[in-house]
Amino acid sequence: MDITLPELEQVINHWRMLRPSTGEERALSPEVDGLAELYALMIFNHVKATPLVSLPPACRQLIEAWRKQAA
Repeated sequence: MDITLPELEQVINHWRMLRPSTGEERALSPEVDGLAELYALMIFNHVKATPLVSLPPACRQLIEAWRKQAA
């Protein structure tokens, strides 16, 4: 199964709501930071979808948790 860029945007927004930025510097939560890095790499490499199995386990778990909640 793959994750598309639009889906990843939804995942990021979901986790931003659950784990908002903190501090004066508005630092991203670890969950959002990892997903944002994946998003940036997909944009940079012009990838529209990527297989979940190729992702780091932490990102995969966040995406799977979002999919379960959205179902």
